[in-house]
Amino acid sequence: MKKAAGVIALILATGMVGAAGLGLVVLADADASATVVPGGGQGLKGVPEEFRPWFIKASRECTDKGHPELTPALLAAQANQESGFSTDRDLVSPAGAQGPAQFMPGTWATWGRDADGNGVADPYDVGDAVMAQGRYMCSLIKDAKNSNIPGDVRELALAGYNAGWGRVLQFNGVPPKSFAGGQTYDYVRIIMASIPNFEAADGGIEVSGTGTGPDALRKALGELGTPYAWGGGGPAGPSTGFCDGTNGYSNGHCSASVTVGYDCSSLVQYAFWPDLKLPRTAAAQYGATSDRPVARADLKPGDLLFWSNGSSSSIYHVAIYAGDGKVLHAPRTGKTVEVVPLATAMPASDYHGATRP
Repeated sequence: MKKAAGVIALILATGMVGAAGLGLVVLADADASATVVPGGGQGLKGVPEEFRPWFIKASRECTDKGHPELTPALLAAQANQESGFSTDRDLVSPAGAQGPAQFMPGTWATWGRDADGNGVADPYDVGDAVMAQGRYMCSLIKDAKNSNIPGDVRELALAGYNAGWGRVLQFNGVPPKSFAGGQTYDYVRIIMASIPNFEAADGGIEVSGTGTGPDALRKALGELGTPYAWGGGGPAGPSTGFCDGTNGYSNGHCSASVTVGYDCSSLVQYAFWPDLKLPRTAAAQYGATSDRPVARADLKPGDLLFWSNGSSSSIYHVAIYAGDGKVLHAPRTGKTVEVVPLATAMPASDYHGATRP
């Protein structure tokens, strides 16, 4: 397990294992101060690439259920505390908890699903583990809201994940430092304090106003940092892609087939769905919106920008205008969803024009 300077490992005593079976946790120095931060944007930084899209997806599923408190950064901070983002298939706590999210077999039986589509629900698969973590945390946040127990619902949910929801009810809040040697108390404190370490500003973009364009841009900003996957992604979010003989390869290997992410047009399709059901490819998206052209000087956040190899029949890239001369897009294999200057997003000579969806 990953350990920062000045931390120690604490093994729970028998009977102290919570609902998730967390047998091994990392504790910070006793005098570290807790920081409670409000739920922020969906930007994410400082996590391994294979975890990033799953934190975003798990957060989105909870947000869709009316619980925006479960941000990607919160899930990342929790996973870091659980395992240090370990993908070691031999990772088992002394209590028997398994995988990146440290689930006990009995708890996994309740929350585990085959999220990555490989035919097996496995607590060691990153996608399966993170989605189960999110599913369980989302349920605990709901319990916290319904309980009327005072305090931050995120803290209550974290305490429930670590010690079991029964302990939260017993203490009418996060168990005190006197409980279990302060294990749950410190677990909650450390995770809450480390959330800012994983929060990325939404590309420096502040979106004002409402409507199709601004709403789509806000939604797309939530995907910052998601890997590029040729043929991957769609209305439901990121997914693995495929290679077509030319695209999707990295260092001679088909990276798209094992990368969960978006290509340029699937990101756009996802951002506008379901309010506006754009077609799948960049060329088709241009065809669907070309009757509403926009001059470069009149661009507004949420407008679509297109690049081509010479004509509308050879459009190869689409991006979303983010304001202030910047665009948000999924650029190419090996990169992630990013905000960059319009002038350098793609070759300037290939810029074909913009439309307003």
